[in-house]
Amino acid sequence: MSAGAAPPGRPVVPGGVVELRVHGVSSAGAAQVLERPLVRQVAGDRSAGFYRPRPGHADEHGADGVTLEAYQWNDLPSGTVTRTLSLLFLLPFMLLNVAVWMRPGDRSADALVRPLCRVLGLSLTALYVLAVVGVALDLVAWQCMSAAACTSDRDWLSWLGGRPVEVRLVVLALAPVAAICLIWWGATRPGRSFTAFRAPERAASTHPLSTVGQWDAEPLMGRLRSIHVATAFATLDVSLLAARAAQGTPRMTVALLVAAGAVLAACVVLVCAPALIDRAPADPRRDTVARAVRTVAIGLTVVVGGHLLLAPTRWRPDGGLPGYGSTLTWLFVGHAGLLAALAAVLLWHRFRRPGRRPPAGLGVLAVAAAAAGLAVAYSAELVHRAADVLNRDATTGGTVIAGPARAYTWAIYGFFRALLVTLLVAVLVALLSRPVRRRAAAAIVARDFPSPPAEAATRLRQVRTAIVRARFTDLLVPLTVLFAVLAGVGAATTAMALLRPAPGEVLERRTHVPAGLVAFGIGAGGYAVSAAVLGLVVAGIFAYRSTGFRHHVGVLWDLATFWPRSAHPFAPPCYAERAVPELARRITFLVESGNGVLLAGYSHGSVLVAATILQLPPEVSDRVALLTYSSPLRRLYARLFPAYVDDAVLREIGDRVGWRWRNLWRDTDPVGGWVFSAHRPRASGTVTGPPAGVDRRLRDPDGLVAPPGDSVPPPIKGHWPCESERSYAEAVRDLTGLLRATPGPPSGS
Repeated sequence: MSAGAAPPGRPVVPGGVVELRVHGVSSAGAAQVLERPLVRQVAGDRSAGFYRPRPGHADEHGADGVTLEAYQWNDLPSGTVTRTLSLLFLLPFMLLNVAVWMRPGDRSADALVRPLCRVLGLSLTALYVLAVVGVALDLVAWQCMSAAACTSDRDWLSWLGGRPVEVRLVVLALAPVAAICLIWWGATRPGRSFTAFRAPERAASTHPLSTVGQWDAEPLMGRLRSIHVATAFATLDVSLLAARAAQGTPRMTVALLVAAGAVLAACVVLVCAPALIDRAPADPRRDTVARAVRTVAIGLTVVVGGHLLLAPTRWRPDGGLPGYGSTLTWLFVGHAGLLAALAAVLLWHRFRRPGRRPPAGLGVLAVAAAAAGLAVAYSAELVHRAADVLNRDATTGGTVIAGPARAYTWAIYGFFRALLVTLLVAVLVALLSRPVRRRAAAAIVARDFPSPPAEAATRLRQVRTAIVRARFTDLLVPLTVLFAVLAGVGAATTAMALLRPAPGEVLERRTHVPAGLVAFGIGAGGYAVSAAVLGLVVAGIFAYRSTGFRHHVGVLWDLATFWPRSAHPFAPPCYAERAVPELARRITFLVESGNGVLLAGYSHGSVLVAATILQLPPEVSDRVALLTYSSPLRRLYARLFPAYVDDAVLREIGDRVGWRWRNLWRDTDPVGGWVFSAHRPRASGTVTGPPAGVDRRLRDPDGLVAPPGDSVPPPIKGHWPCESERSYAEAVRDLTGLLRATPGPPSGS
């Protein structure tokens, strides 16, 4: 059913007000949003749609007689269990896509941030391939098949063990080829079809947030896909040719190495050229260039395989695959260089614009570093666990192969060190900031509950603790920036692998810390990463068996896939490409039917409705009121996405709805907050004019002692929705009155 089609059953009543509720991430469903047990779908499809209470089985109206309606979109970013598990392993790619949208918003800074993130994305693709190469070519083809003790009792390996080295390398090179084809197929196969949900061609606003849902990302993704596939095949070619070059450098090997390097250089140049990549319309010339590079890379891989088979040499199998460790090490050093360049650009931007609130604009560095760190951790653990499987010797308990490249050990050491130091600093910051947060919480509780009864002392402490914890959210972004810096330094230290020491040896020589203790710490860190990955896998499976569990698991995916793919093509598609245009069409239909629309957005739903309002034409937005609650617009999005959420766009949203806007927030909420002003009791206002009437602070909890007829005190709600609260009903009546006082559109418009 089309989103703009007239709903079945009872028609929309002209002159009424429709309260359209938009839920937050991982909602349980429309019935819960509407607080009605039985609902019916009036528009949309199985992935996303609009629902109303079923007539005759539930009250169809809310406060002040409004008609209730809910937009359920939580199935757009989710899907099958297989798709969820794939998202777990593609998490680094997804995070890097989010990082691009965290750029400061300054044109000169954006011109550098975007290419740097895209080059980092190429390096993540190369690391993905090198991880598979490390297992298939280094550990299995080169090391294990050269040791009889490793292939014994392993029929799946012994059949190839006696073959020449070049045959083993070429045959097992099919494993990384298959891995490339798998991720290529996954990126090409659309998860959702959003082509029927395009936004109106005429944008109602010029602010960047108004472009949400208007992105036509497929041309860009097609070009990026071709470039990343070319990078993947060229990385495989370099790994094979580096091993061949270590045995001697005939002209053909040198020529092929130069060709593979040229393909990689071309990929870097292409992603750094906005004129070739970022143009939205499909351009055959730009598409041809990207596809030509991909075709050359695939053809080069075939030639490299033929070269190894047709030009055999005398191999010297000793240690790891020749050239593999050096290639891996320089890739990690490249990660550090790219993060350093990104940090330099962001700091330069901050010095140019010192008035920006810290750490606005630095989120791109933190999330990009997290993406790179997770990619390194994933690949290192894959190779180490594969080495553990191959390196077993039931007779002696010793080792039969040399093991993974030393760069992986340094990489785990750097990642584990960054994570450990960040956690220690987080604990220290939590302890040092706790007195300040406790004083603020005590002042809030004293104003909210000036004369508490003696039996409420325990409940008062619980409320203060909830406020103290909620305020710690404001410190998380600086901590993630610290992790980004440490992760970059950790990536740079992998250059030590070129000197062939182990981390334990270096630390023992310089700090007298026993090498065994360092090795134990690195091993423990590696197993911790493996346990975390396994936990994510189990979480992805059980997310579809438990609604409550799915709520926590789905938060990350819902937030990350709100933004379209721009830096890496192997991430999941953006659901805002459908959700925002669909909301805009539905609101337009309701208004043109003679209704006013009270648009209510909870948590992340407030971001969806904010972007929607910017796309409504003036004749429609004049009949719209806005109610946001537990909204992260100012508290999180203005910090993390300064180019898309700032004071200017928030004021524009208010202007578009005639300042018929109320925002409900609580001090106990760790996510949502005020939009324009806190308006605390007995505190002087810092905002004047229409914005001063937007924010409404809710006391949480409603009381400290159990009310008559109950045995427990009112709950501390924190970030939970408030549709059933009296304050929500009062806000609905207030906004509904303003809507009904606004003249409607002419009949038949």
